[in-house]
Amino acid sequence: MSRITTPFDATSTADDVLRGLDLHGLRVVVTGGASGIGAATTEALVRAGASVVVAARNTEQGERAADRLRAAAPGGEVEVRPLDLADPASVHAFTAAWTGPVDVVVANAGVMATPETRTADGWELQFATNHLGHHALVTGLRDALLAGAAERGRPSRVVVVSSAGHHTAGVDLDDLMFTRRPYDPWVAYGQSKTANALFAVEATRRWRSEGIVANAVHPGGILTDLSRHLSPEQAVAIGIAHEDGSPAGGFKSPQQGAATSVLLAASPLVEGVGGRYFEDCAEAVPATDDAPLVGVRPWALDPDTAQRLWDVSEGLLGAR
Repeated sequence: MSRITTPFDATSTADDVLRGLDLHGLRVVVTGGASGIGAATTEALVRAGASVVVAARNTEQGERAADRLRAAAPGGEVEVRPLDLADPASVHAFTAAWTGPVDVVVANAGVMATPETRTADGWELQFATNHLGHHALVTGLRDALLAGAAERGRPSRVVVVSSAGHHTAGVDLDDLMFTRRPYDPWVAYGQSKTANALFAVEATRRWRSEGIVANAVHPGGILTDLSRHLSPEQAVAIGIAHEDGSPAGGFKSPQQGAATSVLLAASPLVEGVGGRYFEDCAEAVPATDDAPLVGVRPWALDPDTAQRLWDVSEGLLGAR
C-alpha cells in the first residue's frame, strides 16, 4: 500500500481542509466536542454544513460551547447529549437512545496522565475512558453507521484520536489495568493511545466489507485542558511550559490540531481509506529512534494484537 498524502500539512487548519466542501446532510457524533480540539473539530464541521451531536460528560459546558457554535455558524445544526465514557451505563444509554443513521463518529474525548484512578468497575481510568468507552460507543452505534453507509452509498467513517503518546507503550494484554505492574501515568496513557490505533485497525478489518472504515489520528501538540492533571514540574519536564509557568512555543492551535480529524471525517481525499494512522494531514511514516514521537510505532498497527485487544475489550464490557 502506498502512503497517503494530501495538499495539507501541519500548518493547515480544519477550515482549510474543509474549504469548498458542502457537508449538509452529514450526521456526525463528536465526543468531547465542547472544548479543545473537539470544539475546533465540531465548529469546522458545523460551519461546513454538517449536523453534529456533541457527546459531553459536562453538558452545561457542552451547551455553552453549542451556543458559541450557533453564534459563529448561524443556522448550524449542533446538539448536546450526555456521555461519560468511563461509565458503561452512560455509554449504553447514549447508544440505546440513538435513532437514525450516523455517517461519522469522531472519538475525540480523553484524559491524559491522570493519577492512578479506578472506575466503578475497577478499570484503570485512562484505558477505560480513552479506549473501552469509545469501543463501546462505536460498536453500539454500528447499526447506525451501517444505515448511514447504505443511505449515502459510501462508507461511514470512524475517526479515533490517538496520540504520539502511543510511542511510550504498547498494550499489555496480560495487565491492562496495572494490577501486577507499578502504575505509571505516562505508560498508562501510551497504552490507551496505542489501543485507540489498534481499534481502528480491527474495526476496519471487521466492518470494511459492510461499509464502515476507521482511522487513527495524532492531532499534534496542542495546549488544551487535556494537560490539567499535570503538575507544574511535569509540564516543565515534558516541555509544554517554562519554569515561570508560561506556555512553551512550538505548539499547534486547536484549529490546526483539528485539521487531521476533519480530513478523516469528511474529505473526499481519503474516501474508503481505513485501518491507518495519520498525522499532519497525511498517513504517518514508520517511526524511527532518530525522530522521537514522529511517525507510528509498529505495535500500534499490528493486526494480531488488534484482534486480541478487540476480543479482550468485548469480554470486559460484556462481563460488566
